[in-house]
Amino acid sequence: MLQSLSIIFGLAALFSFINFKWLRLPNTIGLMIMSIILVIILHLLNPIFPEVFNYFCQIIYNADFKNLLFNGLLSFLLFAGAIHIDLSDLKKEKWSVFIFATLGTLISTVLIGGLIFGLSKLLNIDLPFIYALLFGALISPTDPIAVLSILKKTSISKSLQLKIEGESLFNDGIGVVVFSGLLLLLPMEEMQTNTEIASEIGLLFLEEVIGGLVYGAILGFIGYKLIKSSCQNGQLAVVLSLAIVMTGYSFAQVLHISGPLAMVVAGLIIGNKLNLNAMNAPKAINLLNEIWEVLDEVLNGILFVLIGLSLHLLKFDKLTIILGLSAIVIVLLSRFIAVFSTYSLLKHKDDMSPISTVKMLTWGGLRGGISIALALSLGNYPYGTTIIAVTYIVVLFSILVQGLSIGKLVKKLYA
Repeated sequence: MLQSLSIIFGLAALFSFINFKWLRLPNTIGLMIMSIILVIILHLLNPIFPEVFNYFCQIIYNADFKNLLFNGLLSFLLFAGAIHIDLSDLKKEKWSVFIFATLGTLISTVLIGGLIFGLSKLLNIDLPFIYALLFGALISPTDPIAVLSILKKTSISKSLQLKIEGESLFNDGIGVVVFSGLLLLLPMEEMQTNTEIASEIGLLFLEEVIGGLVYGAILGFIGYKLIKSSCQNGQLAVVLSLAIVMTGYSFAQVLHISGPLAMVVAGLIIGNKLNLNAMNAPKAINLLNEIWEVLDEVLNGILFVLIGLSLHLLKFDKLTIILGLSAIVIVLLSRFIAVFSTYSLLKHKDDMSPISTVKMLTWGGLRGGISIALALSLGNYPYGTTIIAVTYIVVLFSILVQGLSIGKLVKKLYA
């Protein structure tokens, strides 16, 4: 695994250099495009150099995308994203963020699941309703890693940016819980009543979500106290922050609570308590800030190169491609309905154009590595390969098309 990660890191560094010098695209998008081009070249060279093709297949296989993301990259990336968000600004959008991340995710899950199930019947694709719902659950959360990295290049209003960023930071944890709850429905023979199923899902929600939020708050305050008392030693402050993320996330998994939510809450508390974005911050805090910015850039590069290279292992047939392309429309439509219905429940005094905001929230809700990782967890389940392929098509469109056009949409809607 270490050798695979070393090669992927080398590719990420090389692609970042090429993008910086010539392409000038948002770095995550540039890395993903070059990774896909590399995959296409490898497929074209396969008849001539099959050893090279098989070598790269082995690299991607050994990298173990799902475990790498959920047990490694995710904790660092969520923490790095959260520490730079101003909590006082986020509080102004707390109800928007809460409703989008919870009710919006649930509405989107049901809509996508139902429409995908109906479409699969029209296409004569064997896909049970529970698997269609699982797809809805894994594709509904907007990916904070994709969203945060691409929004840095746009000029949307502070209020709208906080809505998108806040929702994306929290709804991935909600989406994982919904996905895990639906997985409980698969072994139906082990569940005797609907009451038992509802009870299991309810307990899972309380344990994962509430536990993750409380644990993250405790972790954040402890981390803040430790780092603040070490401000005379910048290196120690950095080491403590790394330990909080690595050890804290590992304990969250042991306690069976939401590690992603815990990292978001801990990052928000530590970043704001230490006033990480202050202009006159102490040297130790500046060092901490710079180290986490570098980590964010490096790990984002690895993740998006891996997303692009994962195409290397997938196989698509005609019906799956049709289902995947149709799923793009279904996901966007469901996202629009979910955002519009939940947005209508709230008052937005500072919003001059509600429908423009809904459109922006819809198009700016990018999907990324979390959706792919959840799909890959179904690899050994029946119908798993279909869900993985469809998920990949939606994620590719989301990052490459939506991500590249966000800036143009902002100019068009708010000109």
